Amino acid sequence: MKKLIFTLCLLFAAVHFSEAQIGFGIKGGINYNSDSFRDVSDDIINGNAESRTGFHAGVWLRFKLPMTGWYIRPELVYTSLKSEVELNTTPLTTKANYDFQKIDIPVLLGKKFFKIAYAHIGPSFQYLIDGDLDFDAVSNIKADGFTVGLQLGGGIEIGKVGLDLRWERAFSDVESELISNVGSANFDTRVNQIIIGLSYRF
Repeated sequence: MKKLIFTLCLLFAAVHFSEAQIGFGIKGGINYNSDSFRDVSDDIINGNAESRTGFHAGVWLRFKLPMTGWYIRPELVYTSLKSEVELNTTPLTTKANYDFQKIDIPVLLGKKFFKIAYAHIGPSFQYLIDGDLDFDAVSNIKADGFTVGLQLGGGIEIGKVGLDLRWERAFSDVESELISNVGSANFDTRVNQIIIGLSYRF
């Protein structure tokens, strides 16, 4: 009897898994280092947008969960972003641009509305792979690369093309150390982001 029940459970799970629709595609877009949409508009008006803007490109999968209307969307994304760092290694505080690259792996739980709109939320696992500071006195940068954040957003998908808007909030900090010829300084490379993406489903 136990074997029969186990076999029936396996068949039931297989049927439900086969009902799940799997989609995949590519994506790319713009990342903006900011805490709010109001800050973005202020930076654009004041001409400071370029020093905070980056880009992303990657691939995604979407698993539609049977009989629920929900889906799970994992992604693998390469991101290049800019940030502004305050250095206190001299008697005067100096601001410098910090360009860094990272791998993002968001795992989002979402739901579609009105056939074309959707919303999703989930953790984003990230690893800092490289960084470059626009400051000649810095000879080395030591970065603790792994962090976890939260992505929240939504968008529309018409046919195979989707437009996505997200806000990303840090769960943990990434503390990096600058080694310069006048000492060292610590700074946080983990930033909040507003992410605009365009996707294509195959």
